[in-house]
Amino acid sequence: MFKKILIANRGEIACRVIKTAQRLGVKTVAVYSEADAGARHVDLADEAYCIGPAAAGDSYLRGEKILETARKSGAEAIHPGYGFLSENADFAEDCAKAGVVFIGPPPAAIRAMGSKSAAKDIMGRAGVPLVPGYHGDAQDAALLQKEADKIGYPVLIKASAGGGGKGMRSVDKAADFAAALASCQRESKASFGDERVLLEKYLKRPRHIEIQVFADTQGDALYLFERDCSVQRRHQKVLEEAPAPGMRRARRNSMGAAAVAATKAIGYVGAGTVEFIAEPGNGKSAGTFYFMEMNTRLQVEHPVTEMITGLDLVEWQLRVACGEPLPLTQDELAITGHALEARIYAEDPAKNFLPSTGRITHLSTPAESRHVRIDTGVRAGDAITPFYDPMIAKLIVWDTDRSAALARMRAALEQFQVVGVTTNTEFLARLTACEAFATADLDTGLIERNRAELMSAAPVAGDEVLALAALAELLAIERRAEERAAKSGDPCSPWGACDGWRLNQDNHHILVFLQGEREQAVTAHYRPGRFELELPGGRHTLTGAWQADGSLTAWLEDVVLRANVVQSGQTLDVFFRGTRYQLELHDPALHEIETDAHGGNLAAPMPGKIIAVLTAAGAKVAKGTPLVILEAMKMEHTIIAPGRGTVTEIHYKVGEQVAEGAELLGFELEKN
Repeated sequence: MFKKILIANRGEIACRVIKTAQRLGVKTVAVYSEADAGARHVDLADEAYCIGPAAAGDSYLRGEKILETARKSGAEAIHPGYGFLSENADFAEDCAKAGVVFIGPPPAAIRAMGSKSAAKDIMGRAGVPLVPGYHGDAQDAALLQKEADKIGYPVLIKASAGGGGKGMRSVDKAADFAAALASCQRESKASFGDERVLLEKYLKRPRHIEIQVFADTQGDALYLFERDCSVQRRHQKVLEEAPAPGMRRARRNSMGAAAVAATKAIGYVGAGTVEFIAEPGNGKSAGTFYFMEMNTRLQVEHPVTEMITGLDLVEWQLRVACGEPLPLTQDELAITGHALEARIYAEDPAKNFLPSTGRITHLSTPAESRHVRIDTGVRAGDAITPFYDPMIAKLIVWDTDRSAALARMRAALEQFQVVGVTTNTEFLARLTACEAFATADLDTGLIERNRAELMSAAPVAGDEVLALAALAELLAIERRAEERAAKSGDPCSPWGACDGWRLNQDNHHILVFLQGEREQAVTAHYRPGRFELELPGGRHTLTGAWQADGSLTAWLEDVVLRANVVQSGQTLDVFFRGTRYQLELHDPALHEIETDAHGGNLAAPMPGKIIAVLTAAGAKVAKGTPLVILEAMKMEHTIIAPGRGTVTEIHYKVGEQVAEGAELLGFELEKN
């Protein structure tokens, strides 16, 4: 076994690798960008070295700097994690030249699967079933349009060198092909440095099923069963599970055999994933499956495989990289129970999953156990920046069968609390509760098909939530008054009191809470040892206190209420019965800032780079017309006209960086 390894990555995967290395007694070396100086993976590693500025191209993608750090630290091997340099054949070759073991497949295997077009050719020769499509080298736009017409619509355009949903578009009709192709090529060029694409027949209700494979240097290979990754948004996975629901043994064996054949066809070594799209069966037939791609690295969703097999795949990676044979044979592997993984992202599902940036001011997660596992690279106080993927954590659960695991997941999501950035936790809770997912009616269009249900408006805060928010604020008022009194030269002064005293009036406080556009007032009357609240639903007695664990307990009449309430300035986040309510404490004495009702400026939804300006000053446009394309977090975001009007100014050029909220252009709405 290695004595010391370097982890050429960040976030939760770096922390995940460190955990296994520490268990095996292997020393770890972390690398970090200037933006990650205080990151969790830096603190967990035995040594850590800064390798450059925040941008990945100046730090985590600098192979020469990482190899220099490996030499300096004495690391014998480099674990690339996933993303960044994990599937970079040149980097793997450079490692070999430097005498450092690359914990991954040989460069030739990476190259063979790095081009989706070349991969299709190899898989076809190996007898692995392929989706009808075009995988040629010729990339003329007219030729690609002709090939798409020949395949038939809907057709899928995919970046040849891509992954993670980047550079991918589905096209429903020929008239939309040219614009979709241009967008894919731009995104592919920005993300992978390669604008080549391939075309495939788009299956309307496919399942995305992948097979975990492992191969050693002795020429042996096996598969560790399958994962169902069908639940996706923007072609990126949201929920994964193992084993795949409804998978028959014969089909599992067929897919496993095809995956192993693919592995052996390219002389693979280490952990990899062969991804298939599968058509649903009809009750008599298992349905057809087609090779999609092979990821020559560990996958984000590998924990569900670990949970159902009881194995540590990172340990297997280290042992295979040391030249050891596979620890088990195919016949010794078995599935136990069912596992689910939910990806907790800093993103806003209501805004088409737009990433959210900011500092995590509060983070509370369910307790880990043999049933619940949390892989994360962040802590409370850490920032989600625009430089990297906005994943906060992976929440993994296991139980004896799918229904029990699903109940575990729902309970765990209710306990996962984040303040400071918008997250997808409530969306995930609705997703796991929807009938389609509960009954395993799975395919890659599940989210879009159930969008109305999954994107339902946030529930309105009722009397119980308002009472909890009011109690938190009233207790805060008391605390502030006590602190003032303690610092005062006259601690008995009535001006230090917090009992809402008013001359010739009943002692009370009026608290006004805003929830979106909704305004609700709560009047709190002071009574000895309690409050009387005037709530929208009536008048009630309230008492309560903060608990040692930071939670808030309230007694509203004879009903006991327990919640977590996090207050940041005038904002109160109330986590109550599995739902997060965000309320703003409104002070009517303050002047409100009103937005310009005449139409004006369109702002960047998040920090990013302008990659296309599709209009010009003076242009008259219709509502919904694309105006500017912003690239942020490796995704394109199109800024559109809010209504019919005139573009008055263009504030930024292609290639310029913009901050969140920056006014991209001036716009004057046409008056009716």
